[in-house]
Amino acid sequence: MRRMMSAIVALMLLAAPAVHAVQPDEIMADPIKEARARELSRELRCMVCQNQSIDDSDAPLARDLRLLVRERIAAGDSNSQVLDFLVARYGEFVLLRPRFERQTMLLWLLAPLLLAGGGFALWRQNRRRAREGANVPTPPLTPDEEAKLAALMSEDAKSS
Repeated sequence: MRRMMSAIVALMLLAAPAVHAVQPDEIMADPIKEARARELSRELRCMVCQNQSIDDSDAPLARDLRLLVRERIAAGDSNSQVLDFLVARYGEFVLLRPRFERQTMLLWLLAPLLLAGGGFALWRQNRRRAREGANVPTPPLTPDEEAKLAALMSEDAKSS
């Protein structure tokens, strides 16, 4: 029974169409321009939801941004002109993938630099431990330990 319910839920999830927040009254008459608007909408961040594109968000501000994108496309702007207009108006934060520029260089390079620095620190720590482990002298056996070792070795020799 449980397996059947899981299969039904999986089929429902697979059969469900992709959910977009674009309303029917927002859709442009020209399918090519609408495709451009959808493409741009997937690249822009909803300022309310922050981790959703405006194409997926139901927030009123996202709707306003979708309409603004469509207005700019209808006015004849290229994709880069639309993005430049929105960045000038709302800042780089409106882009889901910020551009690689001087102002955003730290944002793009911080994660790889931290990863490389952590790997280097682990490598140095591992080398230091290996070097310290090789230089540590082993203490000599006490007379009691030597007697136990000799007894164990003589038992091992007798059993073989």
